[in-house]
Amino acid sequence: MVYTGNTLETISAMEFNNSSNDFLFNVGSTDITFIWNKGNSMKITVNKVAYELLQNEIIILNSFHKIENINVDTVRLLQFNLPFLCLYNNDTSIGIKGMLFFGATDVPIVSIKENELDTFDNSWDIFCSEMQSRDSLKSEMLHSILKRIIILCTRNLKHTCHQVHRKYEPNILREFNLLVEGHFSEHHDVAFYASKLNKSPKTLSNLFSVLSDRTPIDIIHDRIMMHARRQIYSTSMSIKEIAYDLGYEDIQTFSRFFKNKEGLSPIQYREKVKHNSERDSLAIN
Repeated sequence: MVYTGNTLETISAMEFNNSSNDFLFNVGSTDITFIWNKGNSMKITVNKVAYELLQNEIIILNSFHKIENINVDTVRLLQFNLPFLCLYNNDTSIGIKGMLFFGATDVPIVSIKENELDTFDNSWDIFCSEMQSRDSLKSEMLHSILKRIIILCTRNLKHTCHQVHRKYEPNILREFNLLVEGHFSEHHDVAFYASKLNKSPKTLSNLFSVLSDRTPIDIIHDRIMMHARRQIYSTSMSIKEIAYDLGYEDIQTFSRFFKNKEGLSPIQYREKVKHNSERDSLAIN
């Protein structure tokens, strides 16, 4: 089950067994992946480190993690991209994002307590049911349930989880992402983030060339575009106001940047997504 919205926000949910897990090796193509072990045990190797999960433990991976090997009985998989996570004006706090997704600590593994299992199971069932809905409020409902699951995992992580620490884990990538999350609307240059990480821009770019398929400037630009698309689509703000909100001093610079990335001007993009939204509403009705 996959949902994709008007501003490229995407989320998917599925349950499968060991005979159908080949696509798991491509988790790096999705920003965030929750793998919930529902079988007796699960073995997984991520970035050359082996983990063994017990029943009802959840491992949380991001796009910097690569699965080299996995052996499961039954698992539930929840995947989503950052546009979906940030869909409603940063409802999910940067603190939560940092702890679960971009933190300087290593791979989070959440252990669900027995008295919490019904709550997690109910959230999953409601989520799967909503994924099949054709209601116009589907996106808001999915985001609300996802937020609940994230908060449940965060609470659990604070008290009952274990995190495996590895000195060679590329923490700087996640630290960079967290910095971008907090400053993308003010600072568009790599130099600012490099200085915060006590690196030169060249050193930071060299690290990314080894550890990631994306450059630092790609990540900054992608985060700006994520916010720009959402503001153009979901608000009545003028393009000039959106440009100013994103730290651009003039609309022309912002418009050139947006068109270079999207292939459409901000005005054309607004017209396109409005047309698509009206078409989808007619299809539902």
